[in-house]
Amino acid sequence: METTIEKNIGDLVAKDYRAAQVFKNHNIDFCCNGERPLSQVCLEHELDVQQLLNELEEATKEAGNDNTNYENWPLDLLADYIQKTHHKYVTRQSEILLPYLEKICQVHGEEHPELLEINTLFNQTAAAMATHMKEEESILFPFIKQLVNSEEEGNVLIPPSFKTVENPVAMMKDDHDAEGERFREIVRLSGNYTPPSDACNTYKVTFGLLQEFENDLHKHIHLENNILFPKAIKLEKVLLN
Repeated sequence: METTIEKNIGDLVAKDYRAAQVFKNHNIDFCCNGERPLSQVCLEHELDVQQLLNELEEATKEAGNDNTNYENWPLDLLADYIQKTHHKYVTRQSEILLPYLEKICQVHGEEHPELLEINTLFNQTAAAMATHMKEEESILFPFIKQLVNSEEEGNVLIPPSFKTVENPVAMMKDDHDAEGERFREIVRLSGNYTPPSDACNTYKVTFGLLQEFENDLHKHIHLENNILFPKAIKLEKVLLN
């Protein structure tokens, strides 16, 4: 993988999603804060630049990981993929996790009061993401598809009620930042999803599902923040010029 220390980490993951695991291993946020150059990230995390470059090169050579080049996908296809894959995942897993969290709070909450905080945080995530995804599906994604259609068919782009795609994109990115903060707190409270010695099977399963949810959320936000949104902004500017 050819790279330079001045490339943004979000762009590196956009080129090859297998690079994401390297950043996860070092607790580097590549989705909500993917606009930082690799050099800055190394300084912030006190990492050796060459070592990180070597790790990225090794990771992107490995087979069996997700090396799908989402950056080359048409924007309407990518929006559909996000909706049908990640939006459905959030809805389905929220319905599973909410009762699990409630159950372990009832059984283990007295001995482990951090569970009550985790439960509150995830309830906030489930509610916020439901609203967030509805807004994307009813407002932002249809306009992105309109942009693609305008480009392909040569149709005049009708100005939206929100004036420019940058306005809903800014709102969606703010939502992403909020979810990033919430899950960082969940990670802290759960000891990086480490169940205590007295944890029952439901406790262990719940922590495993929370970790899986966070991993999916990282990819979900990455696809939007680092690929879909900037390309939609760029396309709108081209069509309006």
